[in-house]
Amino acid sequence: MLRAALVAERAARLSAETRATGAEAMIAHLKLLIAKLQRDRFGPTSERSRRLLDQLELQLEELEANAAEADVEPATPGDPRSGSSRAKPVRGPLPAHLPRERVVVPGPTACPKCHGQLVKLGETITETLEVIPRQWKVIQTVREKFSCRTCEKITQPPAPFHPIARGRAGPELLAMILEAKFGQHLPLNRQSETYALEGIHLDVSTLGGWVGACTAALAPLLALIRKHVLAADRLHGDDTTVPVLAKSKTSIGRLWTYVRDDSPFGGPEPPAAMFFYSPDRGGEHPRRHLAQYAGILQADAYAGFNELYLPGRRPGAISEAACWAHGRRKFFVLADVAKAPTAIEAVRQIDLIFDVERTINGLIPEQRRAARQEQVVPLVAELEAWMRTERSRLSRHNEVSRAMDYMLKRWPAFTRFLDDGRICLTNNAAERALRGIALGRKSWMFAGSNRGGERAADVYTLIITAKLNGVDPRAWLADVLRRIADQPDRDLGDLLPWNWSKPKTLTAAAA
Repeated sequence: MLRAALVAERAARLSAETRATGAEAMIAHLKLLIAKLQRDRFGPTSERSRRLLDQLELQLEELEANAAEADVEPATPGDPRSGSSRAKPVRGPLPAHLPRERVVVPGPTACPKCHGQLVKLGETITETLEVIPRQWKVIQTVREKFSCRTCEKITQPPAPFHPIARGRAGPELLAMILEAKFGQHLPLNRQSETYALEGIHLDVSTLGGWVGACTAALAPLLALIRKHVLAADRLHGDDTTVPVLAKSKTSIGRLWTYVRDDSPFGGPEPPAAMFFYSPDRGGEHPRRHLAQYAGILQADAYAGFNELYLPGRRPGAISEAACWAHGRRKFFVLADVAKAPTAIEAVRQIDLIFDVERTINGLIPEQRRAARQEQVVPLVAELEAWMRTERSRLSRHNEVSRAMDYMLKRWPAFTRFLDDGRICLTNNAAERALRGIALGRKSWMFAGSNRGGERAADVYTLIITAKLNGVDPRAWLADVLRRIADQPDRDLGDLLPWNWSKPKTLTAAAA
């Protein structure tokens, strides 16, 4: 009886200790969760860091303006600024490609001292940067009409092409509106107000109609860009939210991007990005976007991608490549908030891998793979062994263990880059492509409809692809709108950003 009582007492004590340990772990978890939420609200997130940067830049502007004003104002006796000299920045030369307007200041015709004859020794040129305000003009295209005196047949040249049928907007104006709305995040109502101040009254409905017509006219180029993106061996994929105006509310849609960028492994093909819109984040959307793709997809651990990785998929399986930046971020937050030594050590070991990756960026796949096998494989093996050891000691309620589980459960996807030089360590290419949309949300607040979201995805495809190829989106769109109607289908590829060259008229104007 005593022995049974002792066993029961021990079992009760172990149960109580287990409950106490679980309660302590849950308390620690809740405290950490509160700290993370406070960090999200008050801490130095990327958006708050950008706002802080904006404030610091504004403060710098004010200090520079105050210093410049002090230099201009005459010093007064007793003024602490008198006698002090501020170091002037070294000015670089003004851009050589800008046109020069020569203004000659007339010199004296005779010596001001003795009235003798003067001989020119040389000249001193001072360059000042100036801007010509935006000019509006109306182009009158005159088509003369002739009548034959013999057969009385009337002859007249054909009407000129306009990017918009029966429209009165030229390609330069349309390109400016498109690039301002989707490239500079200026809604059409703000553009309309700006034009009105310049004496040009264009209703928002008119501008909206022009945007829709241009999107339809540029559809053939969209198809070519998407075909080029889907021909890549490896894609970066990601999505972001976009508020959409709905009846009596604002719903949350999604903009998806898939980026082709072969430059990290020295690929010769030009970069490009394609965008899609969906009213929600269902997994059927990426499956539809990539229905004809087979290759490598570098993305986060979104469950909607999982069916793309199935072996029996047609036209072929997609290999999953995880993003180390996402994995590192989870440890970094814990290291920053909770000062957890385990999280700090994880960040240190992951940073060693990033250090090696920076040295092989741009090399061909074989060289990247060889360098990884020699330098990165030992670091990854050490990290895995360390994480599995530490994970066995941590409670399942511990946030560090969850960060480890995020990587360890997807370890094949995280380590696939070791055997394939085409794979990058991060998915930053897709995140960079979406950065402009995140900035735009602050300006236009929401898309007007689902069709508006689809139209935005189409234009983002054009503008972001142009930027990835170092092409001015406004100049490119203007030239494409001017030429696309007369361009044969077999030559449409000449209008793509990576094949496009600036027209001679624009080059001469800039010279």
